[in-house]
Amino acid sequence: MNDENKNIVLQVKNLSAYFADNKVVKNVSIDYSAKSINAIIGPSGCGKSTFLRSLNRIHETVLDARVEGQVILDDIDIYGSTVDPVEIRKKIGMVFQRPNPFPSMSVLENVIIGPKLHGGFSKNALIELAEECLKKAALWDEVKDKLNKDGTGLSGGQQQRLCIARAIALNPKVILMDEPTSALDPIASAKIEDLMKKLKKDYTVILVTHNMGQAARISDYTSFLMLGELIEHSATSDLFTTPKNKQTEDYIMRRFG
Repeated sequence: MNDENKNIVLQVKNLSAYFADNKVVKNVSIDYSAKSINAIIGPSGCGKSTFLRSLNRIHETVLDARVEGQVILDDIDIYGSTVDPVEIRKKIGMVFQRPNPFPSMSVLENVIIGPKLHGGFSKNALIELAEECLKKAALWDEVKDKLNKDGTGLSGGQQQRLCIARAIALNPKVILMDEPTSALDPIASAKIEDLMKKLKKDYTVILVTHNMGQAARISDYTSFLMLGELIEHSATSDLFTTPKNKQTEDYIMRRFG
């Protein structure tokens, strides 16, 4: 990777995603910088979530789904024939729209399940890792006395932060978030937004959001998708104040969508 690209952690090149013959993401190319928050906005059904799920090979787990193009991480195309999707999902973590802590697992078990399965950690090391990740997820003070309680017993906002702790326990480079606050109340949503701003010190965050105010508040860069096509990608401050494309301006001004 040359000097001008040394801050790029993830490169998307001519990415298209299909459900059977239906092309829902169309030749999208974006570079993502290290330690940044990147929002993806656009009307419902425009391909935002499908694009996001294509960045760590979750899309292909759907029947008849496929991807064309390249996603480059550490100079390796994650869709290369010899690349293990499980290894990719360690490096590119995912947080979903609705909190999904594993049922019948304690708070502690939810955080350490990934590292435990991959091996190489002693019991004490796993406990230390859990504490570190729960602190990074701004959840430790709330659950330190509930580590052996079922993770599904937490509030919705706490469950989402638990899922974030679980994602970062595998030490990813990139964290994908698919509308992570849409199922939460305003107070819990604000905590997740504050957390994302802290996480970008260590990770690249790529966020799908239907909330343009959220994108404007917390992201460094914003992409606008329309009917599966990337219409505009730029610094968030530029996209929201001086969009280059008329479609972007119309969407931001809520003339459609």
